[in-house]
Amino acid sequence: MPIRFLALVFTCGIALRAADSIGSSARPVTSIDTGYRQMYNLEFDQAHRTFSDWERQHPADPLGPASNAAAYLFSEFDRLNILHSEFFVEDGLFKRRPKATPNPAVRQAFDAELAKAEELSDSILKQSPRQTAAMFAKTIALGLRADYLALIERRDLDSLKIVKSSRALAENLLSIDPSYYDAYLAVGVENYLLSIKPAPVRWFLKMNGAETDRDRGIQDLALTAEKGRYLSPYARLLLAVAALRGKDIPKAAELLTQLAQEFPKNRLYAQELAHLK
Repeated sequence: MPIRFLALVFTCGIALRAADSIGSSARPVTSIDTGYRQMYNLEFDQAHRTFSDWERQHPADPLGPASNAAAYLFSEFDRLNILHSEFFVEDGLFKRRPKATPNPAVRQAFDAELAKAEELSDSILKQSPRQTAAMFAKTIALGLRADYLALIERRDLDSLKIVKSSRALAENLLSIDPSYYDAYLAVGVENYLLSIKPAPVRWFLKMNGAETDRDRGIQDLALTAEKGRYLSPYARLLLAVAALRGKDIPKAAELLTQLAQEFPKNRLYAQELAHLK
């Protein structure tokens, strides 16, 4: 599986499960949760309005611009038909896919939101290095930047460096609050996806600081899938990909059916589910 798939760490799976929580205690559903659901249902204009309203009402919160950046990037992924399971299950198809032509206006807006999210996060962390909300927002921002580099610009090595930084920050966050379940995705996706590379490639990646423990990867993905607030749907998508690679079609169908029912306006899940029938 191509390294560039690692770049999907935080973008397309950012969505809510309203009953779940970030951290150890339940939190009320907010308008930012609504924005994630809109984004996952491919309602990008509505999501941008929701996230922009949140930014105006909470100008010091880095999660607002990070979320808006996610909506910009996910809309590009949808427009360019990047997120399809055959690209991730069949390596040859992924390598031969047509070159993406990004939208310059979207790139400009995406970069602006990322810069704002990182600036706000860094400002908070400079004063309070263990502030978990800022750590989480920066982890997302790093993942988004890696996404764009890998899946649109195809700068795999540059993307991998950022992925490792995102994973390291997530591990730091989890050492402070292990119940920050969304953060397990950053660790799980790197471990699982690199674990299925050929042995010589795994050795090279490990020598360069990457983690390649398949069992840990699956375990961490399952934690996010079960308990994450924003990244649970993406973790379930990755587990479906893992099931497809393992020829476990019933498990993949079960996961895709859940996603299709939860996000009925997202045609990706229904299309991928139809391929299994």
